[in-house]
Amino acid sequence: MSSASSPDAPLLEPSLLARLERLQLHTGRRLAGQFTGEHRSTRYGSSLDFADYREYNPGDDFRRIDYNLFARLEVLLLKLFEAEDDLTLRILFDTSASMGSGPKMRQAKRLAAALGFIALTRRDVVTVHTFPARNAPPRFTGRHGAHALFAHLDSLEPGGETDFVAAATRVLGRKGPPGVTLVVSDLLTDEWDTAIGRLPSRGDQIVIVHVLDREEVDPSLVGDVELVDRETGERVTVSLAPETARAFAESAEQWLDAVALRCRQANAGYVKVYADDDIEQLLLTAWRDEGVLR
Repeated sequence: MSSASSPDAPLLEPSLLARLERLQLHTGRRLAGQFTGEHRSTRYGSSLDFADYREYNPGDDFRRIDYNLFARLEVLLLKLFEAEDDLTLRILFDTSASMGSGPKMRQAKRLAAALGFIALTRRDVVTVHTFPARNAPPRFTGRHGAHALFAHLDSLEPGGETDFVAAATRVLGRKGPPGVTLVVSDLLTDEWDTAIGRLPSRGDQIVIVHVLDREEVDPSLVGDVELVDRETGERVTVSLAPETARAFAESAEQWLDAVALRCRQANAGYVKVYADDDIEQLLLTAWRDEGVLR
């Protein structure tokens, strides 16, 4: 079943939003955010999950003293509990001209909206960075910020070249605690390898959402055709015999394998998505298996 929707339809259907509310972004790292959220922190706080003991010092909250231990050991020890912090989701969204191929851009927006909505409902912070860069990255907080996030994503239009390395460098240079960087791109650039290798140095958990049109990896065209590079406008006339198309598909499959391997080497999550995939099934099943959601 295809998840494609008309350009005038909302990015995400209310029925899907209701299902997404039960999910949460998964991070294997302990966080140190700025606000109270729903992810394990490096700090100690006031949740119900016991973490450790330390010696009591004058001025500490005497209600946290473990009097059972004091009765046995005659030592005043304070109970420490896990804190829960916010997570910053940095969406690095590809708005280059190549994303305008078929319904690919629409699918990318829907995926970014879904992950952003999940973060906002869990009181996480969401920022959206585009490449090519256009304006200062907007920041969204709280469930009430979902409408503004959807409107912003809906307004993005494809154009320009895929300056992925420059985008990765800008994200690395931004201040703030580690969180999750979500890259939504077709990766149709020679510098995809360099950029993916650079992103983890910020300390974020990295997730690459690879959005593609099936024609880009398994073309159905045969005969004499004119190919146009969407980003440079360069035109090339080629003759696509069936065996040439098969060789291209095999080369594309090798490239996809190379991207997945590079992501594993960089300890980044990798999810391949086609423009006509049903994203509800992806979000509720495959992405959980990949460790992106829980």
